[in-house]
Amino acid sequence: MTLGFGSTKIQVSTSLLGVNLQLRVSAKGLLTTMNSNVLSNQPTRRIIPAACAAALAMACVVSLPAHAVKVTPPPVPDNLKVLDGTHPFLVGHAIGTQNYVCVPSTTTNSGVAYVLFTPEATLFNDDGDQLITHFFSPNPDPRDPNRSAAVVADGAIRATWVSSRDGSSVWAKLHVNDKGVSGSFTPDQTAVAWLLLDKVGVEDGLTGGNILSKTTQVQRLSTTGGVAPGPGHGCDSPSDLGHTAFVDYTADYFFYTDQ
Repeated sequence: MTLGFGSTKIQVSTSLLGVNLQLRVSAKGLLTTMNSNVLSNQPTRRIIPAACAAALAMACVVSLPAHAVKVTPPPVPDNLKVLDGTHPFLVGHAIGTQNYVCVPSTTTNSGVAYVLFTPEATLFNDDGDQLITHFFSPNPDPRDPNRSAAVVADGAIRATWVSSRDGSSVWAKLHVNDKGVSGSFTPDQTAVAWLLLDKVGVEDGLTGGNILSKTTQVQRLSTTGGVAPGPGHGCDSPSDLGHTAFVDYTADYFFYTDQ
């Protein structure tokens, strides 16, 4: 970044990669304040030191670690509690759909049922800035191969989150503890379950960004909507096979790390 004051220019080089977006917003706010100050009719000898101090302050802000912004999840039952020694470093507020397809079923009288084939959501921070996209995709980690004959893919199909800022990604699956209890809790029957998911694959972004590739676990909490449609909504008989339903939902996703 170059700050210009008549014939004087100050070069400030900072990188926002790997910094929590909350901090980036703070940095932008500081820059706006700084610019409004230096445009006033101050003597040049006062402008330059003030600009240097503001630029240095901005550099300090954007160099803070991503988890410097406090992230506080709501209380959760024991089966949704994360690993000891980890902490939340990022929260994203999701708006999107849970997408279902009508398939054969042996558990319904109609012989068909809606099953989830992917979520499709965008996660935002508290200021409305886009953070992450969320969907299902094959896990590129060879330790988690595809084992479904109904799917053509090298890796298992997993919940996926991709950073909109640096392209880093994490794949996760539902947590199951050593007693066989899954990380799923449904406090509201009209909303999709709260979940705890374990990382099964990560990738840095193309330029080495690691916002999400340091993730160890993910919680989906405070959900609304997203439940599969009931009878009378397009999946009631074998003639409805292949029908799809896109159901609006919201959720808060908390990302944890041991770093």
